[in-house]
Amino acid sequence: MPLDYPPTLQRLVAQLKSLPGLGPRSAERLMLWLVQGGKDRVRPLAATLDSLAETVAACDHCGFFIESGSACMLCHNPKRQRRLLCVVEQASDVLRLERSGAYQGLYHVLGGKLSPLDNVTPEDLRIAPLLDRAKDLDVEEVILALGSDVEGEATASYIADLLRGAGVTITRLAQGMPAGGALDHVDELTLYQALQGRRKVD
Repeated sequence: MPLDYPPTLQRLVAQLKSLPGLGPRSAERLMLWLVQGGKDRVRPLAATLDSLAETVAACDHCGFFIESGSACMLCHNPKRQRRLLCVVEQASDVLRLERSGAYQGLYHVLGGKLSPLDNVTPEDLRIAPLLDRAKDLDVEEVILALGSDVEGEATASYIADLLRGAGVTITRLAQGMPAGGALDHVDELTLYQALQGRRKVD
């Protein structure tokens, strides 16, 4: 029988491999870094991960991360333009747009994009709450800041169809976004240009 790491370390490598962007070799290197760092590395990380499920939640309105029991810094900021709503795929996209400095409205995180191959349907996304918010806030413009890949385009088209006839201007990120790209591969300047050059969806 070939020599391998003890079972506990094998389980750790298996957990690390399940994280996005980590392959077997990266997971093994990370495991070694943790183990060789001793308790000073492992215990703070373990404590933070253990408290994650208890202390971090998604805002019921916009879907961005909040500390449990705390008000959302975005939804409760009186300086934000409340009749402007930007729709993004993931909560991390909110930070990318905020860092561009080009947008001062509210956000709505879908939690993904439509993907029939992955069994992601409209019911799996926060589309119904989006329609409710657009109506309740009497929104004037909805910006569809979704990726320009096939799934992102399909999601944007689906949402635009639902919002048509509601008296809402529907716009889409335009210049600066590469074809087939997603927000997590775009720098702040490109995002700024894309927001400034957004176009109306016919």
